[in-house]
Amino acid sequence: MRIYFCLLLMLGLFSNPASAFMPTAEGCGTGSCNDCHSLSKAEARDIFKDIQGEVLSVDSAEVPGLWRIEMKMQDQKIPLYLDYSKSYLISGTVIRLKDRKNITEELYRKLNPVDLSRIPTDDALLLGNPQATQKIIVFTDPHCPYCRKLHQVLKQAVAQRPDLLFQLKLLPLKQSSKKVSRTIICNKSLPQLEAAFAGQDIPEATDCKTDAVEQNLALANALGIRATPTLILPDGQIAPGYKPLPALLELIDGAKAVQQEKKQP
Repeated sequence: MRIYFCLLLMLGLFSNPASAFMPTAEGCGTGSCNDCHSLSKAEARDIFKDIQGEVLSVDSAEVPGLWRIEMKMQDQKIPLYLDYSKSYLISGTVIRLKDRKNITEELYRKLNPVDLSRIPTDDALLLGNPQATQKIIVFTDPHCPYCRKLHQVLKQAVAQRPDLLFQLKLLPLKQSSKKVSRTIICNKSLPQLEAAFAGQDIPEATDCKTDAVEQNLALANALGIRATPTLILPDGQIAPGYKPLPALLELIDGAKAVQQEKKQP
């Protein structure tokens, strides 16, 4: 009888495919997986009891059918994924196809903000108010076209907002940028950086020795920065790539809100 009922149900589904997947008023048919599946932090801790690490949070993953588990392992917070059967642990990179966004990498960065004290700024060029409350570190390359575009946006931002200071650290990922970057750092010259952005030749500084370029490259590698421009926001979050003015200010204000939340008791 049970097999017969299942066959009838299957025939009903295939005979009317439009209605077969029509969500009902409530329950699993609504399309919300959380209606039928649940995972508490305590249950997750029991599942992962044989894995060295501490379960910090449990949430639905962006990928259907998975939970996202935030675990603290060796002083780092790691995103892991568990399927709804609670039988398969997935550790790896999730790429969203529509925009090729690395969801896992973005989440890892959010969970592990940069310790700003690790980033020396004595070699940085200053753009904006030195007394500003919001200081943003920008890794830039004098021969990078997107860095040139972002630099114009940074100038617009400081013209509008006296609370902003951009600390520009030269990161010559292009081979042609290394000598130019070293010269600009030696002279600590924002006008020379802007001249380089404009395609002008910068005379090499022959009477200056600095290893700031090599240090910046090593630091960027340690931080996982692989492209320019890249911003380090005041809350330690990494934001790679060119940003138009509204998006840039939104990122900065979002970081400010996070800082204020952390200060609240």
